[in-house]
Amino acid sequence: MEHIRDITKDNFDKEVVKAKLPVIIDFWAEWCMPCKMLSPVIDEVAKEFAGKLRIGKINVDEDAELASQLMVMNIPTLLFFKDGREVKRAVGVLSKKELLKKIDEAFGE
Repeated sequence: MEHIRDITKDNFDKEVVKAKLPVIIDFWAEWCMPCKMLSPVIDEVAKEFAGKLRIGKINVDEDAELASQLMVMNIPTLLFFKDGREVKRAVGVLSKKELLKKIDEAFGE
């Protein structure tokens, strides 16, 4: 997906901490059915908010250390970052309407 970035421990600082835009990170895994259910919602929102919001994905199987550092215990988990700091998190599958509400709560002025 062209609007979604792969986030790893190697690029986390650049892509999240130093990002000028607000960032949402989707923690997921290939085998996770709820993650697969959330994926199309994330893709749709990433397209709609292109240029206003950065969306990244972290595969917990490939980057377990980063998930652990950020205290992600369940997947799917979304972390919302503004100015390099976590401002909100959501665990589990969200509808598009629920995700838009969370975005507004996290980043709304």
